Amino acid sequence: MSSVETKWRWLLVTAVAPISWGATYYVTRHFLPADAPLWGAALRALPAGLLLLLIARRLPRGAWWGKAVILGILNFGAFFVLVYLAAQLLPTSMAASVMALAPVVLGIIAWPLLGQRPTAAAGVAVLVGVVGAVLLIGAATGGIDPLGAAVSLTALVLSSLGAVLTTRWRDDLPLVATTSWQLIAGGAILLAIAIVVEGPPPAVSVSSATAYAAIAIVATALAFLCWFAGLRHLSASTVGTVGLLNPATGVILGVALAGESLTALQIFGLVLIGAAILLTQRRARRPVRRPAADGPALAVPAGAVRE
Repeated sequence: MSSVETKWRWLLVTAVAPISWGATYYVTRHFLPADAPLWGAALRALPAGLLLLLIARRLPRGAWWGKAVILGILNFGAFFVLVYLAAQLLPTSMAASVMALAPVVLGIIAWPLLGQRPTAAAGVAVLVGVVGAVLLIGAATGGIDPLGAAVSLTALVLSSLGAVLTTRWRDDLPLVATTSWQLIAGGAILLAIAIVVEGPPPAVSVSSATAYAAIAIVATALAFLCWFAGLRHLSASTVGTVGLLNPATGVILGVALAGESLTALQIFGLVLIGAAILLTQRRARRPVRRPAADGPALAVPAGAVRE
């Protein structure tokens, strides 16, 4: 198999992740109960984590017990709850599109925590992306729920912080193993809170059970495996560009299946968000900072731009 064919194969594998994540908004909004976000998040994280643990067959040791809890809350626990709420409060296309700013937010957070100072091009990308997001949210027909917008943006910030901390604490452990620990930690905390706050689990119909299973297995366990595979075989900038399929999928499903519509300004906002991410992806290559002998490896996060 030629190098071009190999690259395309990994591109297709990686694309499974953002496409499934984009579809999650539609599935959550139309097939899962709106009044059980904690149970919805727990039933997504915990089964996926257990499934990945069966694959990894490895338990955390030492400091990773604490790291797994912190990252589990940021990357999966709080994030999944907020994404669940955003999917119920916002149209599918809007909920997915706001998350398109992830590479920009990642670059901002990586500056103080990883010492990766944004370039002038990154500053332009931030400005363009923010303008696009404002147009996308503010120009919606019928108005956008302010709470939904705030929830979606909060989810974006928390997940970006989790991604940067994951990079800061990165070591030679398998990604499947560390991801399973985070999912289990986040899912266990969600389960305990869901029992106290929301009571018994929501009634499950055939359609909702299928939706829960699809999100846990496909949009979480399988998606993260594909995403990590892409990060191992493709450049971060290539993977980040493939990630644009997330909002694109959300918009397509929202318009095609949910009867949603976009105004001209919103379409322009989407174009600006895409341009912002492409600007970020075109940033010049910068060397990875080499840590001290006893320090953690500092690598550029997947959303930040690095060839």
